[in-house]
Amino acid sequence: MESSSSTRRMVEESGMADVSARRYGRTYYSQGMATRPRFAERRRVRRGSVERPINGRMYRGTWLLVGIPLLIAAFTVSRPQPLRPPALPPAFETANATADAQDFATSFPDRSPEAPKAQEAAGWVANRLGELGLQTQTDRFHVEIPGRGGVELQNVIARRPGQSSDAIVIMAHRDNTGTGPGANDNASGTAALLELARAYATPAAPPLPPRPNHTIVFLSTDGGAFGALGAERFSRIRPWRDRVVAVVNLDAIAGEGPPRIEIAGERSRSPSLAFVRTAAIRILEQSGREPARTSGLGQLIDLAFPFSLYEHAPFVGRGKAALTITSAGTRPPSPFGDTPNRLNQQRLGEIGRSAQTLLGSLDEEVELAQGTSSYVYLGARSVKGWAIVFILCAALLPSLAAIVDLFARLRRRRIPLTPALRSFRTRLVFWLFAGLLFELFAFLGVWGKGAARPLSPEDSPGTDWPLLGLAVFTCFLVAAWLLVRPGLAPRRPVSAEEQLAGHTAALLGLGIVSLLVVATNPYALIFVLPSLHAWIWLPQLHGAPGAVRVGALVAGLAGPALLLGSFAIRLDLGLNAPWYLAELAAVGYVPLASVLIVCVWVAVGTQLTALAGGRYAPYPDVSERPSAGPLRAILGQVAAAARDRRRHWAGRRAAGG
Repeated sequence: MESSSSTRRMVEESGMADVSARRYGRTYYSQGMATRPRFAERRRVRRGSVERPINGRMYRGTWLLVGIPLLIAAFTVSRPQPLRPPALPPAFETANATADAQDFATSFPDRSPEAPKAQEAAGWVANRLGELGLQTQTDRFHVEIPGRGGVELQNVIARRPGQSSDAIVIMAHRDNTGTGPGANDNASGTAALLELARAYATPAAPPLPPRPNHTIVFLSTDGGAFGALGAERFSRIRPWRDRVVAVVNLDAIAGEGPPRIEIAGERSRSPSLAFVRTAAIRILEQSGREPARTSGLGQLIDLAFPFSLYEHAPFVGRGKAALTITSAGTRPPSPFGDTPNRLNQQRLGEIGRSAQTLLGSLDEEVELAQGTSSYVYLGARSVKGWAIVFILCAALLPSLAAIVDLFARLRRRRIPLTPALRSFRTRLVFWLFAGLLFELFAFLGVWGKGAARPLSPEDSPGTDWPLLGLAVFTCFLVAAWLLVRPGLAPRRPVSAEEQLAGHTAALLGLGIVSLLVVATNPYALIFVLPSLHAWIWLPQLHGAPGAVRVGALVAGLAGPALLLGSFAIRLDLGLNAPWYLAELAAVGYVPLASVLIVCVWVAVGTQLTALAGGRYAPYPDVSERPSAGPLRAILGQVAAAARDRRRHWAGRRAAGG
């Protein structure tokens, strides 16, 4: 009996050990009569706890809603229909255009603003257009170019009246940067403009040629190499701003590159699909291949940050169907080595004939290709812009749902959020102060004055910043940081609940940033979405290794890196891309609202960086603050340092040192 009872007791104890092992996640193995742990698994943190506050199930489940706009976008893919080809074949004389381009570049190698030959070049073009019997006029205007000061520019405008007063504009800029002869950029476009005008010449004696269906305007602009200044001027002066229905810009059309179409404008719009597809078909007919174009991702970036160095952009910004035909890339070619002997006569002829047939198609039925819309052009197919916006807005939902759920969890756990919000508010005030101070300096002309236009990338970005202005700006920022830093510096160990509140406050600010972006330009969500989807996991990674937290922070920077990379690669700016963007903000091309939204985003990033680096502190309570305010505390520290220095020197003098 005693043997059986002892055996039963041993079995029960063994069973209790097994239950205990399963309960605490441990596994045992037997070696004789003894047992010992093989390994111990880490206890899984409970969902919804302070260590695991993000609702992953809700986040993953909400992604299913993104499938709906993706499905809808698939049904919006369409094939744009081009306009009919003209009845007459092209009569573009390539040899004449090449000779005119070489003559123009050789006679007027420096056509930059205020150059001695610039006025003569304008007169040469005006005389050539006048000899064709076209009604010609010159429009002079003053403008401020950053780094060059106030200059006088002039546009040469020639027109062939048609049966309708609606105008179709053929345009080419006449100027260059002055660092090269500018044979390709843009003597080639000017020569093609003159050759196209010959087809609409009006002889002095009858018989007169038939009038075109629409008024044809031949526009030779000035300031094209410095932000499309002449095109912007023409797009807003009367009577043309109300009469222009389509614009074809010819820029650097005799280079070695393939024919290319540029459609990005100064708003999140593009020329009508029928217009773009017609231009592509006309180029295909003359060159034997589809023209090059910006990739789908590049077009999406252009919608998110509207920008172009070509002269069609101001017209697109005003709702006019306009595009550029070129043999260069997103950035016009370098002026170095742009000599007359390097002109590609074959490319000049292909694009010249394409422009002539495109003009004929537009003259016959331009009413079918007017206006602008938003889309991503993929050649034979296109995706509607509203469908892309729908997808981007739907991609917000998983992150916003997780942020709202995180806020609700804090409320249920009665974790105070006010100190964290005050800490974020302090950082936000500092960065808004920095942004407004930058804009104030720009308004006062500290950064240099100039038109709110795209800057010439040939002027090295970052070299024209005034050192004194930068020094004063830095001093103001340092003083402001010294004022706000006492409220942000850690004074004691920060609990896990306070860190979670700090993350929540920053993520709520990030959610507000995304809603502001939707209200201003929803395409710009591509710059914010990486931050939303990477940074919401930081509260769950506060106990992870530092490399993991840094990786999540860096992943959230993918959106701004996409914009910087676009400027660095597509515009060949390299490491000068940040300076170039800062200069765009300084001249006012980047609106103030966008600058302030960036400041809010930076405030979010700095708070999350402080949390990831262990330098975060909730805003101190009244009992934790020093009796003196931050300004008095700083002055007290300066006075104490001065007293210590005086005592030090007094001691040395007393010792005879």
